[in-house]
Amino acid sequence: MTYTYKTKGTCSSDIKLDVENGIVKEVTFWGGCNGNLQGLSRLVKGMSVEAVITRLEGIRCGGRPTSCPDQLCKALHEMGY
Repeated sequence: MTYTYKTKGTCSSDIKLDVENGIVKEVTFWGGCNGNLQGLSRLVKGMSVEAVITRLEGIRCGGRPTSCPDQLCKALHEMGY
């Protein structure tokens, strides 16, 4: 299932996700810290949604209450995971 999520409170503006049978197939961020988000996208590719959420949910960026990894988890929850 391909899904686009509008982020809130981060430098990135959107996250495009492709998840199949509970496995992350592809993640693309628009905006934000390009190198870091490319790295994050490559690291989560092939991981189970459960593992991504367990490892990344609740991460904060600076003084913000959220981060791009945390927003990825929110997107996965919104997808029904």
